Amino acid sequence: MRTLTPLSQIAVPVPAADETYRITLLDRAFAFVGLKALLGAADLAKAGERHAGLAARSEVEREAARSLLAGLTLQHLHDRPLTDPSGRVDDVMRANYAIDPDAFVEIAPLTLGALKDRLLRAGPAEVRRLGGGLTGVMAAALAKIMDVHELILVAKKAKRAATARTRVGLPGTLSSRLQPNHPTDDLSCITALVYAGLSMGTGDAILGVNPAVDTLQNVSAILFHLDALRRETGAPTQICVLAHVKTQLACLEQGAPVEILFQSLAGTERTLTEEFDVTVPLLDAAYAAMAAKGPLGPDCNFMYFETGQGSELTYGKHNGIDMTTCEALCYGLARRYDPFMVNNVTGFIGPETHRDNFEMIYSNLQDHFMGKLMGLPMGMAPCYTLHSDITMEGQQMATELLAAAGANFFMDVYLTTDRMLAYFDTSGHDDQTLREVHGLAPAPEFLEWAIGKGIFARDAEGGVVRGPSWGDPRLFCRSAPAFADLMQKVPGAHGFDNAGPRPADAVSRTVRANLAIAREAIHADLDPTRLGGVPFRRIASRAASRADHLAQPDAGAGLDAAVLAELQAVRADVQILVSDGLSAEAIHHNIPDLVPALLARLDRAGISSAEPLLLPFGRVKAAEPVGDAVQARIVVTLIGERPGGDARASRSMSAYLAYRLEDPETQASAAVFSGNPDIRYEYSVISNIYDGGLPPLEAARQIAEKVQQILALKAAGNRLESALRQAA
Repeated sequence: MRTLTPLSQIAVPVPAADETYRITLLDRAFAFVGLKALLGAADLAKAGERHAGLAARSEVEREAARSLLAGLTLQHLHDRPLTDPSGRVDDVMRANYAIDPDAFVEIAPLTLGALKDRLLRAGPAEVRRLGGGLTGVMAAALAKIMDVHELILVAKKAKRAATARTRVGLPGTLSSRLQPNHPTDDLSCITALVYAGLSMGTGDAILGVNPAVDTLQNVSAILFHLDALRRETGAPTQICVLAHVKTQLACLEQGAPVEILFQSLAGTERTLTEEFDVTVPLLDAAYAAMAAKGPLGPDCNFMYFETGQGSELTYGKHNGIDMTTCEALCYGLARRYDPFMVNNVTGFIGPETHRDNFEMIYSNLQDHFMGKLMGLPMGMAPCYTLHSDITMEGQQMATELLAAAGANFFMDVYLTTDRMLAYFDTSGHDDQTLREVHGLAPAPEFLEWAIGKGIFARDAEGGVVRGPSWGDPRLFCRSAPAFADLMQKVPGAHGFDNAGPRPADAVSRTVRANLAIAREAIHADLDPTRLGGVPFRRIASRAASRADHLAQPDAGAGLDAAVLAELQAVRADVQILVSDGLSAEAIHHNIPDLVPALLARLDRAGISSAEPLLLPFGRVKAAEPVGDAVQARIVVTLIGERPGGDARASRSMSAYLAYRLEDPETQASAAVFSGNPDIRYEYSVISNIYDGGLPPLEAARQIAEKVQQILALKAAGNRLESALRQAA
């Protein structure tokens, strides 16, 4: 267990006024006002930076910024902490200054260019030692002046291992996180996907489920189920349910097997607190709770963080800092807790941050390099969504480069399609292919177990090869019919025929055809004639086109000025807001049944509702200007989610219940609970609404029930769940 230095005892230089960095490059003069502007211009242009106005305007300007950066000393970067809009050094930045003082003193006089040369010449031990002296800003600046070969070479030298039941990140190994997600958290489906992954030798890093429903009861049920599967199969690994940290801590208090504690991180305190409902003191308390009560004990690594470029910018809370630097600041915060694993999911958000294959690939290489250099056991999840221009081919290129760079682990999402989160990641087939291409094996404890099961074997030279049971999930079932019963509820289960470490061609063709059909749903237009007999009032966002909507999150989150001026206060309990979001097909298929049923349930419960609103090209955050204008207590946004990997999953939508904190007492309670003094809305979510997940009529019942709970307890989101636990 690591002793955490109190934030108040971490020394941070006093921020100085922005200075102007000037250079003449080939007779052309360039000037950059402030370190934030210099860092942004030095990076390769990505969609997020272009949208935020931080990208260089030309390749020559970019090289001018890089030349300036390369000439700055590490001391210069150290002495200029980046601040929030009020000029404050926030808690995330402050945590980044908990560096190895001896390593920093050694490198402080060096220019960034000189440090780069030293790392390229150094051996692995020196690279790891010097990395301890870097803040996130320093690591990000270094990443911006390195080419692809250099990002891979130094990251490979900086490989870091971590230990729970298995040792992940040892030389010669490539591990995987088995991710058996399901749209409704169906336990039989989770079982089937765990069996499938284990049969391909995946899951040695962790068995980790993203829950569709983030409640104490549901998360505990999944934890106990995963623990039973681990014990039943005998697989030496660890388990995690990737719920909010507050939910997991409640599960831990009630005796659930919270073996590895998860939380998503952000590189600015505003994003971490206002959007993720997390503070650094809360993470400190969570770390202490796991050390005291975690089933694996205090001597192992027991924290798990996920990060990925772009969340801060998407929420408009990046403090003028570019995506790469924000990402590195996440790593400076993660390092505080000596985690078991850090998983980077750059590509998960969509085209507003990374438009195409190149932007995603390069960002993943930067992220892996920065995390490893800063001392983290980095796994990678180069991924994509169907509303971006990123493809499976680009994602596979990224995984090959990251495997060469020494990534600790990749994901195992069955046949690349996450059935709950509707995005696309590496599969067990990909993990094994990468092992065979790069001569790697699973974690040693897991490998010996898998050899005993016939999943792997050793050849005459002692090398690891696929065994006779590789890829056969029936290995863990008492009979073929029993396994067939388990598979009945698995969406997109296209077969278990394999060709070496790859899926057989017939399986691949089916996967790719479904991807192509699902991607088309992104471009379907919202057709009011397909929404049943409910009378909607049509309003407009600031997004003038689908291209604006996909590329500019703030456009879809705001209302057209004329529309906003026309909305009148109705002061109903509930305002229903319907938007195509990322799939008009989801709205067409669900709204005709869901909205009439929801209105009827609200009416029977004596809950008033205003005339439903229809918002093409809308985002979830549009609920707030709508709520402010109409003065509803709750805005129920019914919105199309990004399409999943088959035709049915392209029909998935979610309900976001935005509770307006209208009275001072309620707002004060929410501020204390969240750590955000300016909080105005709290959100509860009901997801995966479609005929392959949560059917629309059942969704109407759950939404109405959640509305009643919010109104009765005057709380939503994590605060509501906490109140429900206390009332139970």
